[in-house]
Amino acid sequence: MRIALLEPYDTGSHAAWLRGYVRSSRHEVLPLTLTGQFWKWRMHGGAVTLARRLAALDPAPDLLLATDMLDLTTLLALSRQALRPRPVALYMHENQLTYPPRPGEKRDLHYGFINYASMLCADRVLFNSQYHLDAWFDELPRMLKHFPDHCELRTIPELRAKSVVLPLGLDLRSLDAQRPVDEPDRDEPPLILWSHRWEYDKAPEVFLRALDRLAERGVAYRVAFLGESFVRVPPEFEAARERLGSRIVQFGWVESRAEYARWLWRADIVASTAIHEFFGASVVEALYCGAMPILPNRLSYPQFVPKAWRDLCMYDGEEQLVELLAAAIRRCREQDRSDLRSEVACYDWDRVAPRYDRLFEDLCRA
Repeated sequence: MRIALLEPYDTGSHAAWLRGYVRSSRHEVLPLTLTGQFWKWRMHGGAVTLARRLAALDPAPDLLLATDMLDLTTLLALSRQALRPRPVALYMHENQLTYPPRPGEKRDLHYGFINYASMLCADRVLFNSQYHLDAWFDELPRMLKHFPDHCELRTIPELRAKSVVLPLGLDLRSLDAQRPVDEPDRDEPPLILWSHRWEYDKAPEVFLRALDRLAERGVAYRVAFLGESFVRVPPEFEAARERLGSRIVQFGWVESRAEYARWLWRADIVASTAIHEFFGASVVEALYCGAMPILPNRLSYPQFVPKAWRDLCMYDGEEQLVELLAAAIRRCREQDRSDLRSEVACYDWDRVAPRYDRLFEDLCRA
């Protein structure tokens, strides 16, 4: 099969996913991409440019695989002369209906409607987690009822029937190359890892408050901030840098994948305070490398933690976050965490890519 993979926002997790599937699929996957910037313009205009590039493919692809940042309706309308009918799959990394708006901003339903209309055009809609699928279909009726008439609520069960969960593939096995040979220095306090974007939807202020409370109790720990910061470092991080001082052993994004992997292997604990997470790739990578998770008991996170670990790892509210972090710092190095790694190994591309391939083969046959 020849699969045209259309990605108008080629950066970050989108870029890693695209290149991972291109590398791991047994089919010929042809990436058609635009740089990952100006996301609103990409959702409006990206389809025009990608339709032109799609029409130039010779021979034509057997299947189109588009992502949620593409206006699929426009692309298909512009491609009708150049392409014979073929199956179309839409992969939902995120959506613009349940992604939390920035503080003080109001949601623009137009972008959620682009996602909705794109789903109507697709033969299969693929969500990266069950949580994501459920969140979308919980909110979709409210969006449609917002409009004055012809709300088309009858389309919801039709969309649900062609929607499935197809998890994000990750290049987990490549992390093994950086696995340390020597045992960690037990004289150093346990290392807590923060590997999320430094943005509002990850609620960093909650995590920083928890670190302050641990410090006030005299709990010994180190912390590495690896998440990506855009434009400028948020002021709450700069203030925390002053307060926490030598407890901080890494402050900022690392460009090298190898260096990032080495930090994952050093970490004793990985923590999240996110208010939004459709999948959670950075947490999965840390779990694969043996970090003990301290995660909110919501969003997509429960799927990554074995049931036997959930009382130790999953919190409800800030008070429990602090208590679980303190307990993890005390005992993380005495606990065998190999089953955490086993739980997430299923997301490696070696395991996930064949699922993608089979689904797309079945779609073409149908």
